[in-house]
Amino acid sequence: MSSTVILGAGIIGVSTAYYLSDHQPPSTIHLVDPSSDLFSSASGFAGGFLAKDWFAPRVLPLGKLSFELHRNLADEYAGAEKWGYSPTTSVSYTRAAETTGAGKKKRGDDWLRHGTSRAEAAPEEAADEGGLSWNPPWLRRVPGDEIEIISGEGTTAQVDPLLLCRFLLDECLKRGVRLHHPATVSSVSADLRGELASVRIADGKSSTETDLPCTRLIITAGVWSGQVFRNLFRHSKLDIPVMSLAGHSLVLKSPRWKGTNGAPCHAVYTTHGAGFSPEIYARTGGHVYIAGLNSTTIPLQDAAEKASVHAEAITALKETAKTLLGNTGPDGSAVDDLEIVREGLCFRPVTPSGLPIIGRIPDQDLGVGISTRPGADGGVFIATGHGPWGISMSLGTGTVLAEMAQGRPLSADISGLGLE
Repeated sequence: MSSTVILGAGIIGVSTAYYLSDHQPPSTIHLVDPSSDLFSSASGFAGGFLAKDWFAPRVLPLGKLSFELHRNLADEYAGAEKWGYSPTTSVSYTRAAETTGAGKKKRGDDWLRHGTSRAEAAPEEAADEGGLSWNPPWLRRVPGDEIEIISGEGTTAQVDPLLLCRFLLDECLKRGVRLHHPATVSSVSADLRGELASVRIADGKSSTETDLPCTRLIITAGVWSGQVFRNLFRHSKLDIPVMSLAGHSLVLKSPRWKGTNGAPCHAVYTTHGAGFSPEIYARTGGHVYIAGLNSTTIPLQDAAEKASVHAEAITALKETAKTLLGNTGPDGSAVDDLEIVREGLCFRPVTPSGLPIIGRIPDQDLGVGISTRPGADGGVFIATGHGPWGISMSLGTGTVLAEMAQGRPLSADISGLGLE
């Protein structure tokens, strides 16, 4: 029987394990992660925004599949209560003192590379005009500002990604999936035919090593995926083109947002003028998430460690939160009455094309001395490069990875997302 080892227990890894376990004995699935504090990077510190149709054409089938899977999972397991799943009205906010240049909207992660708002990735079609009911009650409005709906009805939603990750992991463990953390795979071994047969697990607590049967290896290590592949297949000449995009974030409480209580959740995108484009999500449980301060120059930290925030970036986010979310004083100035709940820094995997990489790595790219069992009995697979869409595309990616590894028909066309 095929035994599957998944390297990386973030949102993509646990989603893959979850859907794999629908069609093979869960005890033959192993999740391996080097961190002692799971979900301490992009999976736990993301905004949790979900979109159905904000994607480039080659990613659109996967985006649509994943959006429906998020909705179905929430319906089946009370996701609104367990991980804050909520349909969301997405708006673009322009303050009176700012002007927004017109131009063609950008796709993929172009809006990230150009420092513009994620609203640029929204579909071109105008959404319905709505009324005061969609005005975010927690947003500090100023005379002359403008709010425009940029999402069609039923096309955007949100979750608390940390709670969703924990739910998926708990479900996997209940089924019998094996979890190894903190742990790393130090090497791969082949059988007498030269085919992948096992991996060696190094336990981070006891410093002991164990050999696990492994005919299918799935790399879902986020921005560290290329590094993981190089460490295990040292004779390979294949380069996984994935880079790091660091992002700071804040989770806070506002006196003007107590949770949904029947009111709609909102996602607000703006170009505040502070040198970056803030993204703000009001969550069902009463928290507000703010991010958008991204950097390609912050050095990538070790996967096993929780990233340390940069004080200047957190200060900039706090000032932005005060301006956009704080109260208004008698003189019209912003008053900081916000409570900071959490500060965060995470590293998201991005590719030069702005598209994720999902597929089976051809045996000839593994290097000399090793191959894999043919068809659904073996293989080395990878999924990375989702950028800011990792949470949104997580369930769809886990589904198609599981289908690909198990030789089943794919639920979405990902032919444009391979390594080539």
